[in-house]
Amino acid sequence: MNKVYRAALVGTGSIGEAHVNAVEATQGRVTLDAAVDLDAARVKAFAERHEIKHAFTDFPQMLREVKPDIVLIATPPAEHTHMSIAAMEAGAWVLCEKPLCASLHELDQIQAAESRTGRYTACIFQMRFASSTAHVKRLAASGQLGRPLVGVCNTLWFRDPAYYAVPWRGRWETDFGGPTTALGIHAMDHFLHLLGDWAEVRAMAGTLDRAIEVEDISMALVRFKNGAFGSIVNSALSPRQETYIRLDYQRATLELKHLYAYTRDNWSLTPVPPVENDSLLQTWQSFPPDVGSTHGAQLNALVADMDANRRPLTSGEEARRTLELLTAIYKSAYTGEIVLRGSIHPGDSFYTALHGNRAPRRTKGQPPELG
Repeated sequence: MNKVYRAALVGTGSIGEAHVNAVEATQGRVTLDAAVDLDAARVKAFAERHEIKHAFTDFPQMLREVKPDIVLIATPPAEHTHMSIAAMEAGAWVLCEKPLCASLHELDQIQAAESRTGRYTACIFQMRFASSTAHVKRLAASGQLGRPLVGVCNTLWFRDPAYYAVPWRGRWETDFGGPTTALGIHAMDHFLHLLGDWAEVRAMAGTLDRAIEVEDISMALVRFKNGAFGSIVNSALSPRQETYIRLDYQRATLELKHLYAYTRDNWSLTPVPPVENDSLLQTWQSFPPDVGSTHGAQLNALVADMDANRRPLTSGEEARRTLELLTAIYKSAYTGEIVLRGSIHPGDSFYTALHGNRAPRRTKGQPPELG
């Protein structure tokens, strides 16, 4: 019989509902046995609404008393690293909302805890786990598309001043960054999952319109290890919102247009003409049963990893590849340097802080400097 894993959810804000739905999507393989939140009234109401047995305001107490198999972390980012490490030391695997941690230094601490405990911490990057993405990767690996040449990755979202009025948002210390870290991280991770390792980055970032410390726009040019070129835009300033990934191969263009989630219907393929009786089109149309890019899809993958006692896809070096790209975007933007993959080491200020303590600092309520 398959083991049933007992989970605890830490953080019962709006994203908590996605985690409840994810547990339900496992069809009994995971049960949600505890919820934790500093707000006693909120966690009590959340637990009652979802028929969760235990409600806590103290995270270490929950770990001691419940001893969960899985800890789902949905707190503000500043709590992620120490909670992930504590959960692993208590014997649990961790699925943590993005951004996983504040720096490559903190990621090294998480990975050291993985080595000590034999448990793993995976970042929630649900865009990787749709069945249509697996179909695209198989098609690319088959060689039918030819070599990847050009990629576009745009996170064009809109976050108004009310969004940044939440005390921990818009600050380097607690939000770790603007749309690069808090919004575009999902699409950029998906982009890397599809195109592979990156080799170098040159970037710009700025705060054009929001009265916040962090950036509200960033742009980057990326050269991939396979030779492909890519462009990335991360914006919190775009009223017509869209998440857009485009992959130009030698034989076809693949496009994905959505906002926060997608299914196979959000993909399109444009082959190089002529297209009559093209085997590429036939293969393209042979999608597997559709599973969307949901928390549930990723939690089901984690369950399979736990069954097999193997490292989850979005942990370890895969998590590092994405976090290192974000760090390189900030380093290039704030130093003017071209940043090479693998060049940010201990002793580099960007190793201990995503923005390297070099970004211009502004206080909430201070008007943007647009000179």
